[in-house]
Amino acid sequence: MFFHLTLEKDLHIHPKHCGPNLFTIAQQQLYSEVEGTCSGRYGFIITITSVDFISKGKVLESSGYVVFQVRYKAIIFKPFKGEVLDAIVTKVTNLGFFAEAGPLSIFVSTHLIPSDMEFDAQSANPCFVSDDGKHKISKDDEVRLQIKGTRVDATEIFAIGSIREDYLGVIS
Repeated sequence: MFFHLTLEKDLHIHPKHCGPNLFTIAQQQLYSEVEGTCSGRYGFIITITSVDFISKGKVLESSGYVVFQVRYKAIIFKPFKGEVLDAIVTKVTNLGFFAEAGPLSIFVSTHLIPSDMEFDAQSANPCFVSDDGKHKISKDDEVRLQIKGTRVDATEIFAIGSIREDYLGVIS
């Protein structure tokens, strides 16, 4: 799910950047440090939409760096248990397949794939094929899946998914 949140960060600016373009450099550094990262607390920070406040800087006596407290708004992606997502299959193995929904990596185990689908190791590309041959899951296919659980690390989020429910599976 996507959220639009207000977040805060302390930016450490090198003394050589102190000059007429200080606030522009501070904004550029904020974008480069924050966009595309993952916070275990908030989720994946997709993009910064606005910088609301940059405080007056405080000089650190030990290093000369200037510290600014910055308040900004960002679009966040955080997956939840039970959420249904469209994802792209990136790898297929006999244990299941991996898929990506934006920055999120999702594993779908063979236990969470419909029982009428079997792993086909004989084909040129590893894939799961239904008994009637109508449906096939291979690399670069688009699937609709449901998140069954997530694991949150300090800088990454992993998910377990399922395509064993109604209206889930390969998107034609």
